[in-house]
Amino acid sequence: MENEISEVQETSEAIPETKREIVIPGEIIVSGDDYLPGEGVRREGDNIVASKFGLAEQIGRVVKIISVTGSYVPRRNNVILGRITDVLHNGWLLDIDAASSAFLPVAEVPRYINQHEMSQFLAIGDIVSAKIWSIKGRGIDLAMKGRGLGKVEGGFIFRIQPSRVPRVIGREGSMITLIKEDTGCNITVGQNGWIWIKGESIDQELRARKAIEYIADKVNVGGLTEHMEAWFKDN
Repeated sequence: MENEISEVQETSEAIPETKREIVIPGEIIVSGDDYLPGEGVRREGDNIVASKFGLAEQIGRVVKIISVTGSYVPRRNNVILGRITDVLHNGWLLDIDAASSAFLPVAEVPRYINQHEMSQFLAIGDIVSAKIWSIKGRGIDLAMKGRGLGKVEGGFIFRIQPSRVPRVIGREGSMITLIKEDTGCNITVGQNGWIWIKGESIDQELRARKAIEYIADKVNVGGLTEHMEAWFKDN
């Protein structure tokens, strides 16, 4: 993340769609009745003002803030990666880097498992890809039925800021597809910032990781696809 914070801009000009600028709480992003406040901003008179630190982005008439730091906030239907921390009689507890543990019921795995096979199917320390299907109070329930979900084996896991995940995935998956095609790796990106990479060689896996970390670091750079294409040619 760039350390420099852009100066407060009191302007009626919109931020171009391809440009993101770091803003601080209270900073005026745009002015005028034509703009609508989205996530992380508020209206004060004619001005759209930042309510939190992050990247200001305009999509059509809507202005919002993209967080660049912060812990993972679970949301229903998020696909996450997590580590098994305990085996219960009716399911598994997982660490997903959230405020509380998540629970994977035995009924939400893709095949029948009896109580005596629980640790054989998923043991403490195993990493799985799952989907959040319910959030109740402090409880998070997971499901492992669906394409691309299940235990991940081989390769390695590393983490990025959860707020950087949309940049890594790209519009309609364009960025992560580019990385997969260049490196030949299988990659699963969890919304909680956990990323699993498995390739045919360590060199491929490390190349994919470097590419992802490069993207995650370029939070305020427009035209990132072109930057990545150039990066792949130079590395």
